[in-house]
Amino acid sequence: MLPFTSVSRESAPDTLLDLCFKYVVCHLDIICTTDPFTKDYRLKDGLALPSEICEKMLQIYQAGGHDVDDRIVGIFENLSMTRLRRVQLRNSSVTDDGLCILLSHKLIEIDLTNCANVTDGSLVHLNEHGENLLSLSIGAGVQLLPSTLLPEDHVQEGEIVTAYHKRGYILRTPNLRRLTIKNLSVHRERMYFPLLLQPLANLTYLDLSSCSDLGDLSYLCELKNLLSLILFNVQRLQECIDSLCTLTSLRHLDISQSSEKHGTFRNENLTLARLVENLPNLTSLDISGTNLAGTGVAEHSPNSKEHSDDSVPQTDIPGLSCRVGRPFEFLGLYGTRHEACRRHHIPAKLISGNANEEQILTAAAAYIDRTDILQQVLNDLYHLFRYEICHNMNNALSIVLEAMDRHVNEKHIQISGSATLFYIVKGKEKYAFSPPLKRLVVYTLLNGMNAHRDDDTMMRNGCLTLCQFRLPEDVLFDYERLVQILLHIVSEMEQEGFVQRIGIFLLNTLACQVDGVQKKLLGDLGAVSKMLSLIEDRLNRKVCDDVLEVAWSTMWNVTDETAINCQRFLDGRGMEYFLSCLSTFPEKEELLRNMMGLLGNVAEVKKLRPRLMTSHFVTVFATLLDSSSDGIEVSYNAAGVLSHMASDGPGAWTLSSPRREDVLQRMVAAIEHWDLNTERNINYRSFEPILYLARIYHTPECQHWAVWALANLTRVYRK
Repeated sequence: MLPFTSVSRESAPDTLLDLCFKYVVCHLDIICTTDPFTKDYRLKDGLALPSEICEKMLQIYQAGGHDVDDRIVGIFENLSMTRLRRVQLRNSSVTDDGLCILLSHKLIEIDLTNCANVTDGSLVHLNEHGENLLSLSIGAGVQLLPSTLLPEDHVQEGEIVTAYHKRGYILRTPNLRRLTIKNLSVHRERMYFPLLLQPLANLTYLDLSSCSDLGDLSYLCELKNLLSLILFNVQRLQECIDSLCTLTSLRHLDISQSSEKHGTFRNENLTLARLVENLPNLTSLDISGTNLAGTGVAEHSPNSKEHSDDSVPQTDIPGLSCRVGRPFEFLGLYGTRHEACRRHHIPAKLISGNANEEQILTAAAAYIDRTDILQQVLNDLYHLFRYEICHNMNNALSIVLEAMDRHVNEKHIQISGSATLFYIVKGKEKYAFSPPLKRLVVYTLLNGMNAHRDDDTMMRNGCLTLCQFRLPEDVLFDYERLVQILLHIVSEMEQEGFVQRIGIFLLNTLACQVDGVQKKLLGDLGAVSKMLSLIEDRLNRKVCDDVLEVAWSTMWNVTDETAINCQRFLDGRGMEYFLSCLSTFPEKEELLRNMMGLLGNVAEVKKLRPRLMTSHFVTVFATLLDSSSDGIEVSYNAAGVLSHMASDGPGAWTLSSPRREDVLQRMVAAIEHWDLNTERNINYRSFEPILYLARIYHTPECQHWAVWALANLTRVYRK
């Protein structure tokens, strides 16, 4: 079973309750006021929230990509109006002040993983309010516990009795059942961990992953209720074997390593046999990254009485011979020497390894919080998808999404995860992706892309995966953030690189088939100015590539019936770039079509038409009436531009040359040469600009263009 939510459950529509929570956390002013000086949130007077609502609100707030900081914690400052029992602060920015507020709720569970702003200044508050605490997780980089018990001017540990020794504890949490402490480095203080752990007599679960200088662990013998012990990446475990063998109540033992150099035990077969035979209640054992599985040559433990009969089946892991008839529920063999996970006779129901799909998925679920191993497992999963067939697609997708969500700031996890995600999304039947699941995948992907914007590989993986969705429909819920990421790609990443090309392709797709709100947003975020910068760069280097063509296409899309973006184009020297592209790349049909399509949008804006009324511009437009470039597209758009300019009447035509009547006559001649059955590259959001010209009775030539356009549309595109 996965230790997190499966995508099968994520496929269900959001409940009304969840929708309400999501709305509230995005509009906190509904339930909160804001302190004018500190900007901290405070719950509005008259509101009271039970623990179920408070905890769910924090959960939804974090799941939405928001950072829990002291401002948010202020909502829960009033203990009579709010209530918290379980708090997950993973990856939050909460400081000691905010943590003090949370601890005052007399919590029963708190997770402080990756809370870099928490210091040992919070220890006094934890001890003051810790009598109800059942579960405490102190992750790597969290300095909640003191790094030493000794004063700065000490000489030797034995010469002084510290305040901690006098009071007899470091943590005053007498009811604690689960304790996780990761990466705690204590330098040669043999009494530190005994003083930390021995008072916690009710512990059933203890995780000391990557902690240093633990000694021989003999102090753990005092923990009579201990059922699970995780010593992942703890060094010098050889000297702890005697103590471990006394913990006869253990059901789960993890002595795995991520580095081969720390996973070497003397007399490995005998050591493993001794551990297993002395811990008869073990149902789960992890020896990943060690040599404890031996070389695969079967042999009996000299003390083993169970298997003296040669008829008893043996195992390819010599030290586990006593468990042949009583297999483990779980056995961790990922990265063991001599590829133990690939052996045939392994006494376990579930095995973590890389021999097959089941082992890889088991390893990923088991090591979801161990980034160094998880990266390797995700690479294994990637190769499985790329070169073989994955049968449990939902399980794999759940694991990848969870890994990426938990480790947003770990670049290599995001790269490996997004590469695998590409193959999952590409291969999974599209109908199997419900709208909530699509949102989850896109949201997770954008989190990783946003956190690692300058990494070429991450951006490539993300863009390729996004191309597998229906755009823009599937990304409208997070449209602004995606646009910001893509604008960064096209403007800041390697010019003419693959990532820039796919980025501008996606941006152009997002600009097409969206309404005016999104088109204006694109302009507000700088899409027009960034496209103009790309065009200027290509002109300076005299390079006409797909980036140049798509830059014009993108502006064509963002200016469609969006006057402010048309103005941005003109204000950004757009007409200057138009003329330069026309003279520098006169034979590029796609480029010319895109440019004239854009100018057609500009000409539709009445207040901007005077800025097009120059002899040079009008002469160019009139010349393009005779263009056969890209069929009739360029000629058609040139006529559209001139029709709109002429629609303002003779008084608005301020030019003596070329004359209005000459241009209109030339336009009619061009229209008469067009084939009414021509199939064209069109994408009208509405017919309003055409219908507007059809009502210009003072200039029949404008009506002529409009009627031809409508006739062509209704004849060729009847549906």
